Amino acid sequence: MSTWSEPQPDSRFVAVGGSRIHYKRAGHGPALVLLHGSASSLQHFDRAAALLSESFDVIRPDLPGFGLTGPRKDRDYRIPTYTATVAAFLEALEVPRYAVAGNSLGGNIAWNLALDHPERLTGLVLVNATGYPEKEIPAGMRLTRNPLLRPVLRRVMPRGGIERNLRSSVGPHSTIVDDAMVDRAHQLMNRPGNRSAFVDFCNTDQPDRSARIPRITTPTLVLRSASIDGQHFSRDIPGAREMVHPHGGHLLPEEEPQWVADAIAKFLRSSTDTPTH
Repeated sequence: MSTWSEPQPDSRFVAVGGSRIHYKRAGHGPALVLLHGSASSLQHFDRAAALLSESFDVIRPDLPGFGLTGPRKDRDYRIPTYTATVAAFLEALEVPRYAVAGNSLGGNIAWNLALDHPERLTGLVLVNATGYPEKEIPAGMRLTRNPLLRPVLRRVMPRGGIERNLRSSVGPHSTIVDDAMVDRAHQLMNRPGNRSAFVDFCNTDQPDRSARIPRITTPTLVLRSASIDGQHFSRDIPGAREMVHPHGGHLLPEEEPQWVADAIAKFLRSSTDTPTH
């Protein structure tokens, strides 16, 4: 059985500010950064990354508060802080320009990177991304906002609850939620500090920057599942393209890695100004 709470043979670490960022990197070609969602980890993109690494230099960090990167000492889980950390992480790796694809929270960080560092981005892919204030909050996150449950969830995240949350996050025909997937999520959530970091993240008052989304100039692809609230990215980002998967759920890169990888690769290859790293 895999011990997900320990580094794997291809794990790498780099110091960024006060954090030690865990990441994986594989492949050759233009730089492509993959950002996972909340309560997740870089393994969310395992299968899609394996496909994309045939054509791209694929870089996947564990975002602060999750995976093997673990909690921030200052407990600052605002999106602008995540955005600055990801930008600094890529500076530390000496990657000057890159495309970025993000799922859910990762998509939120990705479009904020496009606003704050447009000179660095060669392409933007938003996969079931978040960022508009009317986005529905998942049930698992709502529980952490209950003042009676909050201290309990800092001490324990039951495996059964994590499994229910995963099953509610995939499409009706998906079979990806198995014991290995639940074990991975449970082990990583129960690493020291990660439970409290998740509670802190869910209770963070996030600034609303959605009014700035129409200012994004980076070539953008919006990938979403038909059952997921698409927000307004394809409407608000000038020239954005959108592809809709008919039966995927929120965890689209894990549910349909070939579909996601093919869509990203085709989109990025169409950008002739994407530099080789």
